[in-house]
Amino acid sequence: MRSRNNVVVTGNPDGPVVMLAHGFGCDQAMWRLIVPTLAETCRVVLFDHVGAGRSDLSAWSERRYSTLDGYTRDVLDICHELDLRDVVFVGHSVSAMVGVLAAVAEPATFAKLVLVTPSPRYIDDGDIDDGGYRGGFSAADIDELLDSLESNYLGWSAAMAPVIMGNPDRPELGEELTNSFCRTDPEVARVFARTTFLSDNREDLAKVTVPTLVLQCRHDAIAPPEVGAYVHARIPGSTLVTLEATGHCPQLSAPEATAAAIARFVAESR
Repeated sequence: MRSRNNVVVTGNPDGPVVMLAHGFGCDQAMWRLIVPTLAETCRVVLFDHVGAGRSDLSAWSERRYSTLDGYTRDVLDICHELDLRDVVFVGHSVSAMVGVLAAVAEPATFAKLVLVTPSPRYIDDGDIDDGGYRGGFSAADIDELLDSLESNYLGWSAAMAPVIMGNPDRPELGEELTNSFCRTDPEVARVFARTTFLSDNREDLAKVTVPTLVLQCRHDAIAPPEVGAYVHARIPGSTLVTLEATGHCPQLSAPEATAAAIARFVAESR
């Protein structure tokens, strides 16, 4: 599993275990600005999802990774191989739901969850004005997004990455995400995008039994504040923190605040 997922372990070997899981189109480098802070007190476990970064691309198959269950099994495999216990799982974007599924499957393995800009469903459901679910996108929006990605992945990456990142006054952030997207194999990206944007994990939220922190940005085009509030409301006893940050990737746009919020939650007694 170490080579399959390019697992890297750093930080304080005697500290609590913090596992960082990146989102769609990214790799573990997306955490680099917050790792030094966490590594002072925590044993930090980084990895790349299969098909991303320096993972073993030969281990990827559409069948395994056409649902989030494949990614969930990978996380549990890493925990088993490294004999990790009382893990604080930090999942960004779609990996937040991977963490939810892993903690539901094996609650004894995890001490806490940190869900960074999570979304259990990206597509609106029902009449929003009549209490329906707001995911931020209509079904037509997602169909158009996926069609565009499949027809011209590089063009889609250049157009969408700055929107996902936000912070137009800091174009270097959007450029970094664009470059990360473009390093991803288009076939892997196609399947992972469908897995991400068509998933619906709303019913799994109530099954979470470990302490959970929901980290939401003040402005996020992909997971608007209503989604973070929804996740918080449905995970029993969870904590919601809204960062003074813009965009979907606060570990890059607001690394100090993101690292501080995670470190505080890790240090809190259960």
